[in-house]
Amino acid sequence: MDHYRAIVVGCGGLGSAALYRLARELGPGVLGLEQFGLGHSRGASQDHSRIIRLAQHEPQYAALARPAYDAWAEVEAESLQTIVTRTGGLVIEDREARRGRATGSRNIEGYTAVFDDHGVDYEVLDADAVMERWPQFHLADGVAAIYQSESGIVDAARANATHVALARAHGARIVEHAPVRAIRPDGAGVVVETAERAYRADRVVVAADAWTNRVLASCGVQLPLTVLQEQVTYYATPHLAEFAPSRFPVFMFHGEHNFYGFPVYGEVATKLGQHMGGHETTAEDRTFEPDPVRQKRYAMFVEQHLPRFGGPELYTKTCLYTVPPDQNFILDTLPEHPQIVVANGAGHAYKFAALIGSLLADLALDRAPAHPIDAFAIDRPALTDPAFPRSFHV
Repeated sequence: MDHYRAIVVGCGGLGSAALYRLARELGPGVLGLEQFGLGHSRGASQDHSRIIRLAQHEPQYAALARPAYDAWAEVEAESLQTIVTRTGGLVIEDREARRGRATGSRNIEGYTAVFDDHGVDYEVLDADAVMERWPQFHLADGVAAIYQSESGIVDAARANATHVALARAHGARIVEHAPVRAIRPDGAGVVVETAERAYRADRVVVAADAWTNRVLASCGVQLPLTVLQEQVTYYATPHLAEFAPSRFPVFMFHGEHNFYGFPVYGEVATKLGQHMGGHETTAEDRTFEPDPVRQKRYAMFVEQHLPRFGGPELYTKTCLYTVPPDQNFILDTLPEHPQIVVANGAGHAYKFAALIGSLLADLALDRAPAHPIDAFAIDRPALTDPAFPRSFHV
């Protein structure tokens, strides 16, 4: 049985980042196991673009936001690949549409309070100011917004491939089409069983997203995770110059529904998604068919607020969110088996992926994490109390 210092289960966004960080320290003593092919479209870490931003409304994420930019810069410096593109970013709140809804700190005041605590520059804009600067938007009176100049795009597909390439450059081995059937603590180490063979490791990082509970079942661990099927739509706008990354920011729109959008990037098309709008499913039962209700909802939003952003639908594609009841990350070791590290991104981790890879390496190598992650402990009430209510940010 081959022995490795560390094995990473799952080579998507978080797993590939952890693989790279571990290989940079351990060299050829690191193995990555991917149940599908690298770059597959069955999970959460696919497609061209994710929003990266300092705009966080909760302090546990604001504390990681600036270090995440630094972590991506390290990856870019080593690889000489461009992964982050700054476009500036808007958070827009339709206060009338959200009147009477419980939004917690997920409003303009919540964002600005966290900005102030962390010394982040920002601008508060009303509807007229947004439309004067970006006439692509059509906004009603009473809409408020904040603008932060460092927001932008992380190229997810390119970042995953870069993490994989750098991990290999440092000596890591990757085995594709190797679904993990079980991980079994074995003294101070772990035995990892795939469909074809078994491996032994000192430490294992499980970054299996929608398949997390299947991988952890042999450890007697089942986490209260909800899998949602989400989707994004690309529009072949004929107005390319108006929606170039140099002229149009990434945005989030909090109204009756929460939308997010991108300038033309990756495809010759704009991109729109809805946060937490999907139906519950499982990794096995999900489909790849778009939900026509949400396609129509997206089209109505575009027609009302960004009419030139739209155009013929290039395509709509689906992905999975795997979400704990409080919609916070899981970044921790198993209490009874500290040689096993568990990572879950709760459907919103990609902007932090390069940093999370480093934090997972810290956990796997028995170091205190370089940044605070107490809020993401695996023994918190949201994961241990069966009566804990689901409180997704919708």
